[in-house]
Amino acid sequence: MIPFLDLKTINKQYQAELKEACARVIDSGWYIMGKELDAFETEFADFCGSKKAIGLGNGLDALALSLRAWKELGKLKDGDEVIVPANTYIASILAISENNLTPILVEPDPATFNLTAEGIAKSITPKTKVILPVHLYGQISPMRDIMQLAKQHNLLVLEDCAQAHGAMIDGKMAGTWGDAGAFSFYPGKNLGALGDAGAVTTDDDKMFDVLSALRNYGSHEKYKNKFKGVNSRLDEIQAAMLRVKLRHLQSETQARQQAAKLYLNGINNPLITLPEVVNSEGHVWHLFVIKVNERDKLMSYLKENSIQTLIHYPIPPHKQDAYNEFREMVLPKTELMHEQVLSLPMSPVISSHELCKIIEILNDWKN
Repeated sequence: MIPFLDLKTINKQYQAELKEACARVIDSGWYIMGKELDAFETEFADFCGSKKAIGLGNGLDALALSLRAWKELGKLKDGDEVIVPANTYIASILAISENNLTPILVEPDPATFNLTAEGIAKSITPKTKVILPVHLYGQISPMRDIMQLAKQHNLLVLEDCAQAHGAMIDGKMAGTWGDAGAFSFYPGKNLGALGDAGAVTTDDDKMFDVLSALRNYGSHEKYKNKFKGVNSRLDEIQAAMLRVKLRHLQSETQARQQAAKLYLNGINNPLITLPEVVNSEGHVWHLFVIKVNERDKLMSYLKENSIQTLIHYPIPPHKQDAYNEFREMVLPKTELMHEQVLSLPMSPVISSHELCKIIEILNDWKN
């Protein structure tokens, strides 16, 4: 079986470095908010090109606490509207509703899977305060146009970069276009920890200051609590693991880009729609997602041929039980997309032999 993602093999490459980093933390006797976290925050901010990075417990908290920080700073209030793509993973929307803000679901471009400036512009109302573009599958959204819109309407921009570590447009990284960027380091991400982890990047000193307190029970100083905060601290061992993985991220990205190039050049089955690439140098290929009308049949066919695939995502957020208030919404582009998308194996360790086998089997599929 060709696995969808072989995390064991990915991490085995760096086994000695990871074990050394883990031992360093164990031997230090300091396990939360110590030198490893400080170092990772500095290194990740430098990698992204942002002024600040703050480590958090997971990617959902990175989104939710960014919005919460803006509420604490008086930039948002209950009921304000946040524009978000309708086809995103539910975490993007959970972060909005958790803060008593209103998600405005906007249909994406079916070719790129990302928001368009035109779609955003049609959805802006007097209550709109935030644009939350999701750089889905590893391709950065059209941020120049989005930032121009945000400036025109005096809107905040929170980038969801959970699938876009290192993605860029003209050398400018995801997480540095908007007012803040939220990252997940879930193990399967391009930059994956060995557990849950997340971070926010920002150039805003005030936002960084509030986030620093919110993640730590609302406290800057022990036993003095300025905010009603949470416990969402990126621990020392995960920070140490991420420091190792960050050193190899660029080479892994190049391997993903090479794998995607083979797919794009090799798959020629007219029944399969390939992803549209707007910026080949800046696409980091977290996922390689095709579209096909008979998705379940193709998935079964690939399984019979020992190829594992996944669906990102089978049910759109507005059809989830958690958001019954959206059940009557009609979003045809999003709904069709969720019926058609299929994610092929993609990782920095997938071999050219495996890729060629997948391509051959896909091209032989006749439905």
